[in-house]
Amino acid sequence: MLRVGLTGGIASGKSEVSRRLAARGAVVIDSDLLARASVAAGTDGFNEVLAAFGPSVLDTGGQLDRPALARAVFADERARAVLESIVHPRVRRRADELEAGAAATDPQAVVVHDIPLLVETGQGDRFDIVIVVDATDETRLDRLIGLRGMSAHEAASRMTAQATRRQRLNAADRVVHNDGDLQQLDSRVDELWELLHTEAAAT
Repeated sequence: MLRVGLTGGIASGKSEVSRRLAARGAVVIDSDLLARASVAAGTDGFNEVLAAFGPSVLDTGGQLDRPALARAVFADERARAVLESIVHPRVRRRADELEAGAAATDPQAVVVHDIPLLVETGQGDRFDIVIVVDATDETRLDRLIGLRGMSAHEAASRMTAQATRRQRLNAADRVVHNDGDLQQLDSRVDELWELLHTEAAAT
């Protein structure tokens, strides 16, 4: 089994790479999806979040209002640390379970852990290879404004809240450059998949 850590800054195209790797045969473990499941209504994680942040983070249906929760922790390091202490251990436990299942099914599986904050949370050493999806800050800013409808200020704030581009590149064993179009990205993912598949077969 080859354990891969996949990351990239907001609007870098990491999710596009993740989807393409899955289509080529990788087992993708999406930390964002696991994080949502860990605090879904009725779970222990949900109850802990509610106890920590109160009813202001619920929507009218009694589910977590994720934008409200994000606003509550975005500029408050202590609040963010509380949320992370609830979510991160649950995500890692579930990711370990899924990885073990993949390895049992196929000892030569390529298991890709899609982790947006891999660098920020210091998880690089957990993996056989760390892949960073990279795009220039200008490209990412344009995507956030043009594709996600953010204001320039909001987009810049989201970007600066994450690791810098250089910090991510310094953590990378392999970089997928994604300033171009999806056809170019397909070609780069093909090359990446050939590398990963070969390395997994050698394990």
